[in-house]
Parts: sequence; structure tokens; C-alpha cells
Amino acid sequence: MPVIAIDGPSASGKGTVAAEAARALGFHYLDSGALYRLATLAALQAGTPLDDGAALAAVAGAMQVEFRDGATRLAGADVTEALRTEEVSAATSRVAAQPAVRSALLARQRAFRRFPGLVAEGRDMGSVVFPDAPLKVFLTADVATRAARRHKQLMEKGMYAKIEDVVEELRQRDERDSSRAVAPLRHYPDALFLDTTGLDVPGAVRQVLQWWEARAPR
Repeated sequence: MPVIAIDGPSASGKGTVAAEAARALGFHYLDSGALYRLATLAALQAGTPLDDGAALAAVAGAMQVEFRDGATRLAGADVTEALRTEEVSAATSRVAAQPAVRSALLARQRAFRRFPGLVAEGRDMGSVVFPDAPLKVFLTADVATRAARRHKQLMEKGMYAKIEDVVEELRQRDERDSSRAVAPLRHYPDALFLDTTGLDVPGAVRQVLQWWEARAPR
């Protein structure tokens, strides 16, 4: 089944763009970050040390996950909002850096590849999870733009945050994601580069769909 792999840093807009592209094409959609957030939330709930790779992998492999009707459930409980808290966001990059966790979630991610196709977004979709994807996109924006987007999301949820703190958190997360030993976040040569700093969501989606039209298997 064909795959569009969209990778990029936090708050770059890749999730929204990927979901809209999937809707336009009638494809399935994979938010790989949600799986890592779920593993992180499950670990926090269980009191699992975030530096214990083997224990985290066991949690990730055993968790009961369900995506249905716009909601994400963990062991039957709706955790859609809980996944987006700052506590989970800050801890996820630490959990995702564990090689054992990434191995435990690899098969789960690949299982989303179903007819008629898949749009998958994350940080290693094109490099590790779907290396044979006919279209790979590295979607990003400058840190100031990404911070403004994240800050707006937090304020809309009633979560006060200083923009300076959001910028620093993104810088630190970028550093962790790009410097980890396994599947680091980076723009690989076979991925098309899409900078959304001055581009709205419809414009970014149009660009992805145009690239897909040119590269889709016939």
C-alpha cells in the first residue's frame, strides 16, 4: 500500500497537514507521536522510570490502545486531552529516545499501512518505519513560528505559558530529537523539504498533494 511519510520537528504543523492530506486522498492516517505519547502516559501512570528502556518497552508493548471517533483510549479510558499536557509532552522525547521503545512500537506503526494508502507523520516515518514510501516530506518552520503556534494552542486550552519558555522548550526538544543515537530527526536527502514558516495549512496541504500527484505509483 502506498505511503506518504511526513517528518518534522515539534509544532511544525505536520500533524494537521498530514491529517488533511489523508482526508483529501481518502487514506488512513497515522500520528506516530500519539503512540509515543501513549507509551509515555502509560509509563507515568505506572511509575515506570523514564530512563529504564527495558521497562518502558514492556509498557509500550503491552498497552491497550484504541483510536475511535476522534478519541484516543488507553486501557479503555479516554486520554485524548491527557496526551497533550506539558508533562507528557516534555517526557515523550525522553521515552522516544529509548531504542527498546522504538523497537516495541515499530510493528504497531507499520500495521497502519492498509488499503487504499496511508499518510504517516512523525520523526522517523521516512527513514525507519516506511523507508520505501514513494513520497517523503520533511516539514518544518522556524522556531519562532513554531513557538507561536504552540503558545496559541496552550492559551486556547487555558494553560498559561510564557512565549520565552515555549521557545526554550522547543529548542531543547529539537536538540534531544536530533542528537539521539537511534533514528535521529533530520532532513534526509530523499525527503522533499517544506518550510511552513510563511505558509498556511491549505497551502502546505496543496503542496503535499501536488508532490503526491507527481510521485504516486501508477
